[in-house]
Amino acid sequence: MTPTRATSHSRPRPNARRARRIAFTVAAALTAAGLLTACSGYGSKATKTDAAPAAAASGGPKLSADTVKIGYFANLTHGTALVGLQDGLFQKELGATQIKTQVFNAGPAEIEALNAGSIDIGWIGPSPAINGYTQSKGQSLKIIGGSASGGVELVVNPDKIKTLDDLKGKKIASPQLGNTQDVALLNYLASKGYKENPQTGAGDVSVVRTDNKVTPDAYASGSIDGAWVPEPTASQLVAKGAKVLLDEKSLWPNGQFVSTNIIVSQSFLKAHPDVVQAVLRGSVDTNAYINANPAKAEQDANAAIKAAGGAALPANILDSAWKSIEFTDDPLAGTLQEEAAHAVTAGLLKQPDLKGIYDLDPLNQVLKAAGKPAVSDAGLGSTS
Repeated sequence: MTPTRATSHSRPRPNARRARRIAFTVAAALTAAGLLTACSGYGSKATKTDAAPAAAASGGPKLSADTVKIGYFANLTHGTALVGLQDGLFQKELGATQIKTQVFNAGPAEIEALNAGSIDIGWIGPSPAINGYTQSKGQSLKIIGGSASGGVELVVNPDKIKTLDDLKGKKIASPQLGNTQDVALLNYLASKGYKENPQTGAGDVSVVRTDNKVTPDAYASGSIDGAWVPEPTASQLVAKGAKVLLDEKSLWPNGQFVSTNIIVSQSFLKAHPDVVQAVLRGSVDTNAYINANPAKAEQDANAAIKAAGGAALPANILDSAWKSIEFTDDPLAGTLQEEAAHAVTAGLLKQPDLKGIYDLDPLNQVLKAAGKPAVSDAGLGSTS
């Protein structure tokens, strides 16, 4: 909206004009912050990305590509990418093929980058992967591996919300319209009979879309009463006095659901299958390292977050958050179908056809060579 211009007879004083400029600047900053998130999806807008320095190639033969461009978020649920890049486990497998990285704030931005060829392979949540696949009519990407399960909680102000029955009339944050946690929250509220407008967040419970970076401050100020968020945001809220009311893993069979996948552009997969397998070997090696050395791995992930331009996490928050995440090669394909169904229930997605979204053949070859069992695509495997 263009502001009306003051006439010469009613021109505001300099102090008034300065106050308006400051107010406009603050409002613009808050609006921009509201568009950033950890993991975005249905109906979300993309945000800009930040480039990270390229990793130096190591010795060894060069594969079919001079470089591979990898995207990820500086989040603990992307710990496989963080640790694997920080410790050189991907570069070890890629030899003379150079890694170039891109750090993202939101899922739509990563999908746009993949479609534009700015990245080749990315770590991303299930909602944007589903959205990217369906919007391209199955042409843009494939999910080629798993990375993380869990690490998402509903945390609340214990003075205002003591049980799940106390949510009505409260303000609960999610990271962004249509992102993975927003879908989970809306689906859960629908399962409890609450009526919500999925686009505006208005309803029996006010769903407030708030960037994870500002959610702790919003909680501290009383602007929200709780949040359905990934780690480390959940642990940051707990450090401010919030309590975990619900761990999302309690809603899933065996306590497992996909938090982070590995995706690849279909054109890159066809042109450079050897590079894709090398990255997958690095991912499998990294997950094995994380699970064998959790204390060291969480410190490596924290260092990688700082190197990517973020703030290192305090020890108490880092330790709590890291323990809630399971790192796995299995993409937990059965839960992806269920997460898509949740988006349909929430009113954010029409029933999608996900047949062909997975190509797990390269991963299963890597797992076989490592003496590990194959993983399933739950009937959603590649049709090509």
